[in-house]
Parts: sequence; C-alpha cells; structure tokens
Amino acid sequence: MGNGLPTKSAIGVRRFTHLFARITEESDCYVVQVRLHNGVTVSPDAAAWGEEIAETIEAASEMIADLATRFSIPEGRITLEVRMDNMAENTIH
Repeated sequence: MGNGLPTKSAIGVRRFTHLFARITEESDCYVVQVRLHNGVTVSPDAAAWGEEIAETIEAASEMIADLATRFSIPEGRITLEVRMDNMAENTIH
C-alpha cells in the first residue's frame, strides 16, 4: 500500500507552499505519488512525500484535492502529472 500520503500531524510544524502529484495507471489501480515542498527552500529536509493506492482516477484526484486543502496550497502552486495507457478509455462520460 505504500507509505501513505503525508499528514499534518506526521509532518509537524513545517509549512509547505507547493504540491507535486503524479497519478499512474497500473493494471488494476492508480498509484498516487505526492511531494510537498516549500518553494523558497529546496532541500530534502524541507519536503515531505508519500504514495498511496486508489481504486479509481476520481478517488486519486480526491486524495490530491484533500491534501491541497489540508495544507492550504493554492491551485496555482499544484503540479499534476497523469500517466495512463488510454486516457479516453478510463474516464466516465
């Protein structure tokens, strides 16, 4: 299941200003990988990262949105990368 997405209690008092997220399609699930960091400080000590499994792309998107909300990261500071075999086949129409 991975090491889970970062939580405020696990991170402590550090402040993050940016979120990078990647959703990767696997054979029967979606892997969500995230990295939170402070745009001013580019050091491993000023970042947090995690990975989680989602059953659907919608659930994966909700995980990322929840994380952005939890850490008050504005949309303009979120980078999202989606890797899918066939994007049209895997969306709800």
